[in-house]
Amino acid sequence: MAGLLEIHDKDGHPEHKLKLERSEVPFICGGCKELGFGLRYQCPNMNCNYILHDECGFGLQYRRPPTQKFFKKCDFQFHQQNPLLGTRICNICALDIQGFLYQCSHGDIDLHPHCANLSLTITLPDSNEVIELRENTKSRCLKCQRKERASGKVKGLSYVSSDGKLCYHVACLKEACLDNWKRGYFQLDVLANEENKILALQNLAPNQVVRPSEGQSSNAMKGIKLLITFLKLVVSAILGEPFALVSTLFQISQN
Repeated sequence: MAGLLEIHDKDGHPEHKLKLERSEVPFICGGCKELGFGLRYQCPNMNCNYILHDECGFGLQYRRPPTQKFFKKCDFQFHQQNPLLGTRICNICALDIQGFLYQCSHGDIDLHPHCANLSLTITLPDSNEVIELRENTKSRCLKCQRKERASGKVKGLSYVSSDGKLCYHVACLKEACLDNWKRGYFQLDVLANEENKILALQNLAPNQVVRPSEGQSSNAMKGIKLLITFLKLVVSAILGEPFALVSTLFQISQN
């Protein structure tokens, strides 16, 4: 998605225009209130920390999301706050919406701006692995070990490997990334320590073996490498592809 070089949030931050920047430093978006990395719109005033996801800035400017494969019959409109009464749940991640949102004109479908921009398929240049965003899966999530992640009547989507063996709910992935950030793992100096990498990876997949070691069979080593490749793909999708951070976190896969 090509972003504008600057935007003006006249309601949320009328004092200054926000400029598009790229950073590996995590932030909480002032619009949707969710964790963000990578591209962002930031106030140039050094004393101001107002920041927006680039997707939230896109919504402010254009008022509509990119084409949504899963909600083709919906006419989405961008809102800076929920125009209806009650709690709204994102139909992609099944988590509460606290700020900016896209809402169907029928009022029955809601999306976080960042979720509305998630990649439908993701790959690595040096890998044959293809990960798809799916509505239904028979696989269990690597984090919660459940087949579905739902809130009320809303069932969230999942990233699933092409063979169907690896699955991660978008909701669980967002929560795991936020938890790793709160634990301080998403800092380049912290990830310079090998044990911190293992802790961060283990938190992403608590029931899996993520540490290669001597004496493991070739099949076991292959399974760990496939798992870490999958995690690298889905974390990159959720975090907005902060390449230096992701490469450092998953460098253990080369050991």
